[in-house]
Amino acid sequence: MSGGKGKGKGGRGAGKSTTSSAKAGLQFPVGRIGRYLKQGKYATRMGAGAPVYLAAVLEYLCAEILELAGNAARDNKKSRIVPRHLTLAIKNDEELNKLLGGVTIASGGVLPNIHAVLLPKKSSTKST
Repeated sequence: MSGGKGKGKGGRGAGKSTTSSAKAGLQFPVGRIGRYLKQGKYATRMGAGAPVYLAAVLEYLCAEILELAGNAARDNKKSRIVPRHLTLAIKNDEELNKLLGGVTIASGGVLPNIHAVLLPKKSSTKST
């Protein structure tokens, strides 16, 4: 007799399931990362907080890179992020450049840089 709403213990487990990503307040998939950690045989045992922590770190890194790349795209008067903007964002940030120093981004290009020796000399004295 115990229907949907009201008092009683009926239908306690019938509610909508909550993902571990939602419990942690993350966008990245905690369950999938946990599955990959298990399948990868990185350790014989794995704690419950490990995939949550890794998902949080990956989400933070992505948010940081995307914010800087969005700023680079806006500086170039573009509304879409392309690999060039990712390269500019990473190379202009000291910590991201250290983390991703050995990474090559396809179609990313290089930072605009002309060595000081190659620049034309400024004549300081006027010839009369």
